[in-house]
Amino acid sequence: MIRTEEMLLNVGPQHPSTHGVFRLVVKMDGERIIEATPVVGYLHRGTEKIAEDLLYTQIIPYTDRMDYLSAMTNNYVYCHAVETLMGLEVPEKAEFLRVISMELNRIASHLVWWGTNLLDLGAFTPFLYAFREREMILNFLNELSGSRLNYSYMRIGGVKWDAPPGWIEKVQDFIPYMRKQLAGYHDFVTGNEIFLNRVQGIGKYTAEDAFNFSLSGANLRCTGASYDVRKDDPYSIYNRFEFKIPVGENGDAFDRYMVRMKEIEESINIIEQACEQFPKEGSILGKVPKVIKPPAGETFVRIESPRGEIGCYIKSEGKTKPYRVKFRRPSFHNLQILPKLLVGESMSNLVAILGGIDIVLGEVDG
Repeated sequence: MIRTEEMLLNVGPQHPSTHGVFRLVVKMDGERIIEATPVVGYLHRGTEKIAEDLLYTQIIPYTDRMDYLSAMTNNYVYCHAVETLMGLEVPEKAEFLRVISMELNRIASHLVWWGTNLLDLGAFTPFLYAFREREMILNFLNELSGSRLNYSYMRIGGVKWDAPPGWIEKVQDFIPYMRKQLAGYHDFVTGNEIFLNRVQGIGKYTAEDAFNFSLSGANLRCTGASYDVRKDDPYSIYNRFEFKIPVGENGDAFDRYMVRMKEIEESINIIEQACEQFPKEGSILGKVPKVIKPPAGETFVRIESPRGEIGCYIKSEGKTKPYRVKFRRPSFHNLQILPKLLVGESMSNLVAILGGIDIVLGEVDG
């Protein structure tokens, strides 16, 4: 008779496969996980509380530090909330620049996920390819915003700067290149037998589970639920573009992989259409008062970030500083299902499941 005893293991907070300073206390019975407890808060910076003591424009850089792999969408959801509260109209040209920059950032974010997830599973070379293409996108965003990671590009009522001369044309030239590389990713990885054995049938859940745990993004769409805020509750100028919402069928790690890969393809399509329709003339900032003081009231807006539905709630008392700012962070909500998925799994599958969820700890902890 084989006798085993329970063992407690700490995965993180200093561990490469935890994708940030995230601790997971795992109770093992032999090779199997019988309980998993996420421990968050190692990166907590109190963004929402700090915002109560800042002017509305001063809050924008703090949003960069939440989901630092997708700072453009963080910038946008906050500015969009203030604009909604104030009833501001954003110029068309600014909206085009917002959409192009957000979709470029979405691709760059998914590339980081693709490379690091495969690195966790033992494949080193895809990581290098992913960061090669991401570097090109970061160069575009650097030319546009002056920064490579924390952009602070969005402004209440528009954007910080216009696109530099020739920038739109360079983005257009990047589109066929990225399509070719994406096809190469599939040839290199998607059909690989070792990869398929690591992700197919792993970390499965149903659409009902996804809704019960308030999942969004690829973590919801992998179950077959077609929900994307860009389609279901359109914002900015997304209703002008033709794009599909990729969905899976089985709700496993492989479907989450495929949904994100197809999302890169759809982001390329959106960028291509936006560049073709880009207005050459026009303002990049609406009629915004020098002192931003929204009327007393409250608002909640939501958009689709690379990790799912991100929301921003603002309560104003008619002063230069908000009374309350609250963000709905998709990484935090998506992480909730992890303990349920890990019970009965092995340590090797833990790495595949956690990597497939795609969390950013700056967004989990705030």
